[in-house]
Amino acid sequence: MNYTLHQLQVFLKITQTKSITKAAEELHLTQPAVSIQLKNLQDQFEIPITEVIGRQLYITEFGKEIALAAENIINEVHKINYKTSAFRGILAGKLKISVVSTGKYVMPYFLSDFTNANRGIELEMDVTNKSRVINSLKNNEVDFALVSTLPTGIDIESEVLLTNKLFLVAGKNISSSDKKNIGDYLSDAPLIYREEGSATRIAMENYFSKKGIQVNMKLQLTSNEAIKQAVISGLGLSIMPLIGLKNELENGSIKIIPVKNLPIITNWTLIWLKGKKLSPAAQAYLEFIQTEKKRLKEDHFSWIESY
Repeated sequence: MNYTLHQLQVFLKITQTKSITKAAEELHLTQPAVSIQLKNLQDQFEIPITEVIGRQLYITEFGKEIALAAENIINEVHKINYKTSAFRGILAGKLKISVVSTGKYVMPYFLSDFTNANRGIELEMDVTNKSRVINSLKNNEVDFALVSTLPTGIDIESEVLLTNKLFLVAGKNISSSDKKNIGDYLSDAPLIYREEGSATRIAMENYFSKKGIQVNMKLQLTSNEAIKQAVISGLGLSIMPLIGLKNELENGSIKIIPVKNLPIITNWTLIWLKGKKLSPAAQAYLEFIQTEKKRLKEDHFSWIESY
């Protein structure tokens, strides 16, 4: 057997993406280069590791076993690199964090100082929907997760980073009046929803349920960025986290509609599995957060207090 570490890395990426094209994009290689590495690896085995049916690439059962072995090998190589850095007095290791989609406006500011000061840290941050974030945490695939509502049915520890405020917002062309109740506004304009499972949608629906407000959903979008554009264009109103609206509020393309019992208040919270044995990199990051979160909040998010 003469397969190389590079061939194993390429094959592992193919199994993760189920696509030579996507694997090439993520590895910053050309498609022919990835195909050649896959062929060279396949030539080492008499049993197929992939098969193509129609235009779809599938990983065979044998290929899945090879991928698992490849992942273990690559992880061991990473450990060697990390141990080498540790002996040189450099904090090293992989830090894995899963972040709910709106958390992309929060998490980078609580990471940059730490990663800049510790160049040996390899960061993996997955920005996705809440259900995938919680599944990643449950399956112990990540060190930490950033959420705006705490999950149930899972034992966790937590560190609150920042207050999360959700306001009723509209585009500049929708007039606000002296109406006090949100229902009065929604009788004139539709409410734009996030997709099911979104933390923002859950908070919004809980609010309506507690207040006994009946709302008919007419428009559903799958990201806060899409909702922002819909609100700006005048398609309707929405209840949105303040954290992602700074630029739009400053340039006047979106405005907050003041109504009774809003904003909804939750917290941006870093969570991890209770009893989890944190890696040196993860433990160092947790200590950094506990020490520096107040400064980081004041440096980057003091503007929130004016709303």
